[in-house]
Amino acid sequence: MKIPSRVTSGPCSIVCPACVRGRLDTRGSDLAECDSCGRNVEGVVLKTLEQIVSLPDALGKHACECGHPEMRRLPGGVFHCPACGSEVVPLEAGAIHTTLVGNPQR
Repeated sequence: MKIPSRVTSGPCSIVCPACVRGRLDTRGSDLAECDSCGRNVEGVVLKTLEQIVSLPDALGKHACECGHPEMRRLPGGVFHCPACGSEVVPLEAGAIHTTLVGNPQR
């Protein structure tokens, strides 16, 4: 049995947030309409959805604040970002925040 793939939004094609089946087509500057269920989405919501789908995918377990998808784990449990050089020390038992060790770019 073949299971249908999940429909996802992209920069040029946004899935309807109401029915999650159809695509949104723009209708003027402040309105979009779903090609499946016919519901309208206002411009502010459409703009927010466009901003969300344009964000980079954070595929790794520890994405960096600079936008790199995954920090590398170094010996001792420190996470290092190969893009910007940041290093983050993970939480210790009972600690309340992580510590940014350094970023040579700043």
